[in-house]
Amino acid sequence: MLACAAALAAQPPQFALRDTRNAVHSAEEWNGKKAIVVFFTTTDCPLSNNDVPEMNRTQRDFASRGVAFYAVQADTTIADADVVQHTKDYQFSFPVLFDPHQVLVKMTGATAIPSAAVLTPDGTLLYLGRIDNRVEDFNVRRQEPTRFEVREALDAVLAGKPVAHPRTKAFGCAINLTK
Repeated sequence: MLACAAALAAQPPQFALRDTRNAVHSAEEWNGKKAIVVFFTTTDCPLSNNDVPEMNRTQRDFASRGVAFYAVQADTTIADADVVQHTKDYQFSFPVLFDPHQVLVKMTGATAIPSAAVLTPDGTLLYLGRIDNRVEDFNVRRQEPTRFEVREALDAVLAGKPVAHPRTKAFGCAINLTK
């Protein structure tokens, strides 16, 4: 029984999601990567928009080390054209995916925008939570973050160590799940 469960866990998730440039992405792209980061964003969230520079810096610093990066438009009610324009306006340095059935949201258990998930190539969740601690609570914000949880998670994964804090609370808008 355990062998079957292990074999199932080793199977990457199945999806084919289009990005804002009309390229289709699937979990097959994850093969050979050391980690995958998925940022959950939306066009009209100021907290999410404020995090884009850090998302881009994290991608710049870790992509060459075998980490794949994606953003997911987590609000399925936003028009595709608005997402395309937002991606250009905020200069995302990695693919922004449309996920109309919220496959990645449901797979990771993400509940807030902005948030991030760090996964293994087979889809095992290693980290889920905030990007950094700029927003500590709904009424507690810093000018500059003092902790960078996604970076800390990636450093641990790339060093072959467990993530010290695999879950952190993300503050922002709730992701409304589709049926």
